[in-house]
Amino acid sequence: MKLPRRQLLRLAAGAVALPAMPRIARALDYPTRPVHILVGYAAGGPADIIARVVGQLLSERLGQPFVIENRPGAGSNLAAEVVARAPADGYTLLQLTISNAYNVTLYDNLNFDLLRDIAPVASVNRGAGIMEVNPSVPAKTVPEFIAYAKANPGKINMATGGNGSSAHVYGELFKKMAGVDLAPVAYRGSGPALIDLIGGQVQVTFDPLQSSIAYIRAGRLRPLAVTTATRLEVLPGVPTIGEFVLGYEASGWQGIGAPAKTPREIIDKLNREVNAGLNDPKFKARLADLGVMPVAGTPADFGKLIADETEKWGKVIRAANIKPD
Repeated sequence: MKLPRRQLLRLAAGAVALPAMPRIARALDYPTRPVHILVGYAAGGPADIIARVVGQLLSERLGQPFVIENRPGAGSNLAAEVVARAPADGYTLLQLTISNAYNVTLYDNLNFDLLRDIAPVASVNRGAGIMEVNPSVPAKTVPEFIAYAKANPGKINMATGGNGSSAHVYGELFKKMAGVDLAPVAYRGSGPALIDLIGGQVQVTFDPLQSSIAYIRAGRLRPLAVTTATRLEVLPGVPTIGEFVLGYEASGWQGIGAPAKTPREIIDKLNREVNAGLNDPKFKARLADLGVMPVAGTPADFGKLIADETEKWGKVIRAANIKPD
């Protein structure tokens, strides 16, 4: 029997659509079992805290547990490699941080390519750093600190949370742009670095604000400026470094990534749910309590941020010849 041309076209269109239907159906049903979010750091740190907040949000919105799995090691590269090699089905996700962008340049022989093997899903937040000094340091402003540093080249110790940490690269960017010579002193994390800063063994740091805010409020550390492009509501009287060092800007960020080739429908579904949370006043207030700013956007927006930050901090790391611990 010869079918009319219009009916043949309808049948052909249906046949072409058939392979896509199961994938779309899976995305509509997703998730049907627990989802794991891998964090490249130990429990209790900034990345872990944000991951748990986002995991709870997604669990509530999507009706399945989002399990936080801590996989510390190799500067967070261990977790990233596990996700890069995981099945691209949306059930293994990565808590991406600015450290992933640093690591592209810091490590010479990674077994994965961040920009190729990890698909950006959703940005979650940006967080400020704070340029702060021991109260015994005579400088009370950024210009005074620059003058003090130029009068004492190489004699001012700059605490970092380890080679390649945010405090380290933020400080190296400041050194380069302000034309000063500070001596980096590496610690194993912000905690011990801040203890020695308070004790006077080191004089300055560019620490993530989350770690320092309590000490600043208690008067144990003196804030000179925030590293972000704009002032912060939590410290309205503290200027930005960029007000004195033109063009300076540094901020941490976090978000969610997935294995490359994860179905677009699943990525878009996760992105919509994260963005819905970021636009919810209660969830935004919860992030504000943690000292970070919610940042919603598309997967493409997040992908551009990762690429731009990888390039920006790669230049700083190469110029300062920073090597991993």
